[in-house]
This record gives sequence, C-alpha cells and structure tokens, in this order.
Amino acid sequence: MGQLEHPEAEWRAKLVLHYDGRNFYGWQKQRNQRSVQGELEYLLGRLCGTAPVVTGAGRTDRGVHATGQVASALIPGRFEEKELVRALNALAPADLWIASAGPVPLDFHPVLDAVSRTYLYRLGVCPRSSSPLNAPWCWPLGRQPELKAIREATGAIVGAHDFSAFAKAGQEKRGFRCDVTAAAWRASRGMVDAELLLFEITADRFLHHMVRYLVGTLVEIGLGRRPVSEMARMLADGPVCKAGPPAPPEGLFLTQVDYSSRYEES
Repeated sequence: MGQLEHPEAEWRAKLVLHYDGRNFYGWQKQRNQRSVQGELEYLLGRLCGTAPVVTGAGRTDRGVHATGQVASALIPGRFEEKELVRALNALAPADLWIASAGPVPLDFHPVLDAVSRTYLYRLGVCPRSSSPLNAPWCWPLGRQPELKAIREATGAIVGAHDFSAFAKAGQEKRGFRCDVTAAAWRASRGMVDAELLLFEITADRFLHHMVRYLVGTLVEIGLGRRPVSEMARMLADGPVCKAGPPAPPEGLFLTQVDYSSRYEES
C-alpha cells in the first residue's frame, strides 16, 4: 500500500513489533503486570491523547520473544506512517521496538485475518550456550541431541493433525486441529560462537504452549528417552499419550504472521 494520506479522522495501522519477552508478563494486558499490549496502549495513549485498543496476532506467553508480532490500532488522521514509527520508538522502552507501521482496511483483524504464523525455537547444544550473551534467548541444553532422530520425528508433524497431546489448554469452539505447513531444524550459531539448533514451524494456528511441548518432546527423542515412532503415535492418539515437559519460553520467538494480499503492504 505504501505511504498514504489520511484525511479521515482515523486510520487503522498494522504494526510489526519486536520485543525481548524477559520482562513482560506475556502479550495480553493484565492487572498489575507488565505486558506488551499494555505497554503499547500506554505509548499510543501518550502519543495520541487517548489510548486506542491494541489487538495482537498472537498471545505470546511470559518470557517469549517476537521479531514479527503484528498488532493493529486506530490512529488519528494527523499521523503518517513514518512519523508514527519514529514517535513510538522515541517513547518506547529498550525491550520494545516498532519495526513498521502501514495502513490496512478498517475491518482488518490481526487474529481473524491471519492465514499462518511462524515460530522459531533456539536450542543451545554446546556449553557456550550458557553464556549470558546466549542463554536469555535460547534453551541452553548444553549437549548435542541426535539430530537424525529429531528430524525423522519432526517429519510426522507436517500436515493437519489433532495436537491435543501438545496443548496446555484447548479451545472448545475451534478444537485441537492445526494444519502445519512446514517444520524443520537447521544448525546455526549464536553469540560467542555458541552452537545452536533452530526449529522453525509454520501453521494456520497454534494451541497454548504447542510449540514448546513439541520441542520438549523432540528433544527427549533426540536424547534417546523416547522412540522416534512416538511422535506419530501421539498425533494419532491425542492426549492418551503425554508430551514431554515444555521447552523453556526463553528460546521461543514469534517471527512472522502472514495475511492475504489484501492486507499486505506492497
């Protein structure tokens, strides 16, 4: 859509956010707890005079980070996109950054209009992952799991499945079925030359703690505590089979939310 003039009283902004989740009590606004939604509404209130309601694409949990969270709010017409970004970042705390702001139709909804979301999980597999320059943004496991076994088990995740075995809580109306379009592991490096394994997964929707339960179970498979075949069995049998303990939130990042072309900026 690019830069637009906004002669009307208000326009709807699609905001892309980065944040370090360590000092946030998750995305959702809560009484007496610091949240990303609450912080953003406070910043917009200072800037606009009245605090608009901010809606986010994903309710990230306490300690979870983002490099592609999407939020929207109604903005007074006197603000242009670039000016809005500059002003918000001038007021924002060090652990929140607004990457971009663009106009979308007034009926845009970050949750209901999303067609997919992508998460990245960072797993530290060497002692250097415990360095304070790495540990806040990964699971510092400190040992190398069997990558071949993990990848084989990961293959069972792709497709439409009942993920109730990997959910802390369900959604009665929508059920537990999710369509995973991609799930893969790759090697990488963090700061101070730490070896990392990165798990990236894309789906139409995610259940509460779903990615963390998947990673925790896959790591148990990679450490030889569960057979590779157990992943497919858990997807087939649902909550009859219990997932491994969830991976820590510090390694999880919401990296991208995709929408149909109607809502994407050119």
